[in-house]
Amino acid sequence: MRLPGRHSAYLGGSQILSFRRLPLLDPMKRLFAALLSAALLLGFAPAAHADVAGLTLCADSPRFQQRAAAATTEQAQARFAMYSQASCGEDGLPHLIVDGRFSHAGDFLIPSLLFLYITGWIGWAGRSYMMAIRGKGSQMKEIQIDMGVATSCALAAAKWPVDAFKQMLSGSMFADNNHITVSPR
Repeated sequence: MRLPGRHSAYLGGSQILSFRRLPLLDPMKRLFAALLSAALLLGFAPAAHADVAGLTLCADSPRFQQRAAAATTEQAQARFAMYSQASCGEDGLPHLIVDGRFSHAGDFLIPSLLFLYITGWIGWAGRSYMMAIRGKGSQMKEIQIDMGVATSCALAAAKWPVDAFKQMLSGSMFADNNHITVSPR
């Protein structure tokens, strides 16, 4: 039963969850709420530049300097020179900072997005290959890979985020409910 001025949701059994409609705010209150939200989102105070969890710049860490002085090969010295701009703990080892600040995006954000892109590329290439070899003899082409088809699928999969978004919007990415088997319980 639907009551005027209420929205209801059936939760199963005899449970019904209902929500009352909120009265519309006048335009000035909406404007004030939007400005307050923007001010809180952007923030008035500048971000504090304190060290993160007791970490210091590796170039300023005495333990890191000891480790760098002990480096014997040219490759190790180059590595220590590169890590001197990172943040080190008391142990003199560089630490990753994963707190969402863009100043530390190279520590975690960029490598993780690159990882997700590459794994999606591999998965989309495999999915495209399996769809391309459907039909007679497809089981054999799963064992003995057709390199021409596989190469074209791998190259086309480079734009997988765009293709996935298009298929999600069109609905072709998802199977119909009548094609999904459900075990009787």
